[in-house]
Formats: sequence, structure tokens, C-alpha cells
Amino acid sequence: MSIFSVITGSGKYIPEIIVKNEDFLTKSFVNEKGEKLTKANEEIISKLQEITDIQERRYLSKEYNTSDMGYFAAKAAIESAEIDPESLDYIIVAHNFGDVLYNNKKSDMVPTLASRVKHLLKIKNPDCVAYDLPFGCPGWVQGVIQADYYIKSGDAKKVLVIGAENLSRIADPHDIDSMIYSDGAGAVVVEAKESSTPIGVLAHKTRSDTYSEAHFLKMDISYHTEFEDNTLFMKMNGRKLYEYALNTVPRLVVETIEKSGVPFKDIKKVLIHQANAKMDEAIIQRVFKLAGVQDINSEQIMPMTISKLGNNSVATVPILYDMIIRHELEGHEIKSGDHIVFASVGAGMNVNAFVYLVP
Repeated sequence: MSIFSVITGSGKYIPEIIVKNEDFLTKSFVNEKGEKLTKANEEIISKLQEITDIQERRYLSKEYNTSDMGYFAAKAAIESAEIDPESLDYIIVAHNFGDVLYNNKKSDMVPTLASRVKHLLKIKNPDCVAYDLPFGCPGWVQGVIQADYYIKSGDAKKVLVIGAENLSRIADPHDIDSMIYSDGAGAVVVEAKESSTPIGVLAHKTRSDTYSEAHFLKMDISYHTEFEDNTLFMKMNGRKLYEYALNTVPRLVVETIEKSGVPFKDIKKVLIHQANAKMDEAIIQRVFKLAGVQDINSEQIMPMTISKLGNNSVATVPILYDMIIRHELEGHEIKSGDHIVFASVGAGMNVNAFVYLVP
């Protein structure tokens, strides 16, 4: 018998405020020189929807923060796993910006979000170690990978991994990329399980490219004169990001599947970071082309939520998983015996993936 890392519960928090594409019609968008864009907002919005498939996104209401979302998702995951929260060995919270007040753009990371979530869960056990993982959009996937290391080493039996992000408060309202971003949180409980055959996390792989790629996503001031206090917002080089993802993600996913020993034809789902519908479609096609697999049904293999939920960074993958597990995503299900790939790409630049066999 060997020890394997198995997801035993999941949860999510999706904010209630729905922001539709038409809500951006009155926005004033500018370019890097601070000049108003010449294209009409209708055309800008239409083009963005064509590329990303985003029709609407969710924003967090002002009374909550990122750590609150993490707590809500964590509570649901703990209830789903039917465990005593005092039995948790680790709480890992993946995020990038900490708590950001609705009326203050500065990141607040002290204490860590993991400490705040543990506090909200009322966990007294000092041996439950709580820490944050800022790793770009792949943070939650990396958190599961770290949980697997802890469990396989014998250091932990139960790990809570949360991905929570509030991008609406750090997005420049005068940047067209602001229409991509959203808020949300997802969480899973990963437990040590004995088995005579491999189950749960079978293999994983991560890469970081920083030589010339580190600043494809960065913080910078607004190009609009409205902000004169050097407030920092998230800025993205969309073209470079797209090229980077297509050049790195397919190969890493293929290498991870090969490392697991699972035949490509047995992969039932690829749960990928919800960043851009066209990009994700291109990635999944390249993955199976590299593997020599023809005629894949990408809509069935790669479920998507971006059209209604937008891009909420570290939260996209765990939210997607939880929605499928709870039968909330029409046409998709996850069954015992299914092989699933979880994958992400984002700031750093970082790429990661793990192959998972559902017990």
C-alpha cells in the first residue's frame, strides 16, 4: 500500500454582482500615451468578446475582501470533505494582491490571507500551518502540487488549498484589459489516502520563465490623467502573453501526461486556467496534436466558464472543478476512474500542470 493525494472536498465563492459587457459602453479607454482610443466602445467590446468569449463577469461587493472569499470557499470545501477543520495540517492560500479595500488600492498582506482564513474558520490548532502562495494565475495548481509533496513526504494528512482573487479592485478602469478581470474563490481539501494502485495526483510539472518574460504581467501607473497619485494597477502585454502561453503550455501539459504514464486517449478532462477562450482552444488543440491524437472534441474535454465568470486568476481552475463536481456545468461530469489534467499559466511567467485520477 502507498500513500496518495486525493481531493475529498471542494467549494467556491462567486460574487453576486454581475457586470455585463454593455456596462463598459460609457467607459473612457486610453492607450499607453494617455490618448483616448479612436475606436468606438461598441467595437472594442465586440472584439474583446470575440477573442475572450467573455459576456459578463463577477465583482465583489464592497463589504467583503479577498480573504472573505477564501473563507467562504474554504468553509464549503471543509463541509464537502466532512472533516474537522482542526485536523488540517496546512492551509495554503494562493493569491497575488492580498486584501484590497474597495476604496483603497494598496495591497494588504499582513497578516497573510491564510492566517486570516484560519482565524475566520476559528481553528485553534497551532500545528495547522497557514501560509500564502503568490505565484501568478497558476498559484492554486501550485498549491495542490505543494500539498502533494507534504502528503507524499508523510508530513501532512490533510491540506486545504484555496485560490482567491479580487482583480476588479486592481484593474485600471481606463485600460481595455479591465474587461477581462473578475473576482472569486475556489478551494479543495486534499487528503492522504492509502491505495494498492495509484490514485489522486499521479504526476506534476512546473516551469518558470523570467529571462525575458518576467514583466509580461506587471504593476504600473494608469495612463489616464485621472490618477495623479501614482496608484499602481495590473498591466498586461496581451500579445506577448498569448505567444508565451502557446509556446509553453502545450509542451508542459504533454510532458506531464507522459510523466504520469496515462495514455492520451484516456484523458477525460483538461481543466485549464480561464484566461482567454481563443487561447485556451489553441492550447488544447496543440496538446493533442503534439500527442498525435486526432479529431478531439475540445468542448467536451475542455469545459469553460469564462463567458459568464471572466478571469479571476487563481480561482478559475478550482471554481471550474467545483462546478463540475456539483453538476452545475451543463454537459460535463467527473466520474470515478476519470483521468483529469489541471493546468495554468500566468504572471512570473509560470506554467504548471498535474494529472489526477479520480478514485
